[in-house]
Amino acid sequence: MTVQDSTPPPGFSQEYVAPVSVDIEICYQTFGDPSDEPLLLVMGLGAPMTWWAPALCEELADRGFFVIRYDNRDTGRSSRVDVPVSRGTLIRAFAGKGRARGKPAYTLSDLAADACGLLDHLGLPAAHVTGVSMGGMIAQTLAIEHPSRVLSLTSIMSTTGKRSVGWQNPRLVPVLLASRGVDREAYVASAVRTWELIGSPGYPPDPTEIRTRAGDTFDRGVSASGVMRQMLAIVHQPNRTAGLRGLTMPATAIHGTADPMVHVSGGRATAAAIPGAELVLIEAMAHDLPPALFEAFAAAIRRTADRADRSAPNSA
Repeated sequence: MTVQDSTPPPGFSQEYVAPVSVDIEICYQTFGDPSDEPLLLVMGLGAPMTWWAPALCEELADRGFFVIRYDNRDTGRSSRVDVPVSRGTLIRAFAGKGRARGKPAYTLSDLAADACGLLDHLGLPAAHVTGVSMGGMIAQTLAIEHPSRVLSLTSIMSTTGKRSVGWQNPRLVPVLLASRGVDREAYVASAVRTWELIGSPGYPPDPTEIRTRAGDTFDRGVSASGVMRQMLAIVHQPNRTAGLRGLTMPATAIHGTADPMVHVSGGRATAAAIPGAELVLIEAMAHDLPPALFEAFAAAIRRTADRADRSAPNSA
């Protein structure tokens, strides 16, 4: 079912929705030649698929990938989950106060199952998978719980779920919990403040581009309660270290050394846990995907995919 009638950029398909379960529909878009190797891109907390920049998608398609980007549930034009979450619940969850942490509306396993459902809808038995931040957590979970669906894994600025690695700078917690406002102007202003805190110091983001992207994000559809539900899923994520140790597909962890949202120890721990994984550390990169690094990201993803043995089953 088409959900967008406007003309897409060259090479992109229209946006479509895939019914991935009884209650969830996932909005997705593809780029490149369907006969090329499938590459599933998984975005992070509260971020729609459009945060995978067209220029990066083009770079990946030029390297032989059929690119699939999508909105996670509770994001963009995908389904919303009608389960309220209070800020008090989130605060208690961050504090880790036992049963008071609250039960998440869904888990990272559910979000990984959404990705499987999308692959099913597209008739793809497996794909190379790249995830950013929360998307990296989803990609890792997908690789652990559904290893036959993952040809290679690239985890960017993410972590293993172990609490002693990949921590947040404490000053960011109030920013994450703060209201972004109900109108477009307030949302854009809040986004600008956030990216001033988490953007790469070595690759300063263009404020005009940030405002444009924030406005486009608002126009696609934002859900404050959806972001809180995703945050609760993150807080309740398990320690995946043992599961990562059992992976057999090629993997790479990419991380910026200046990341305040997910400390670089998260990327180091991810690479250390997965047998044979490559670790790519980028100086002065924080918690974003600077255009100046698109070629480096694409090269690492291609390099990881090239290590995949198509004849060997990906079994954990």
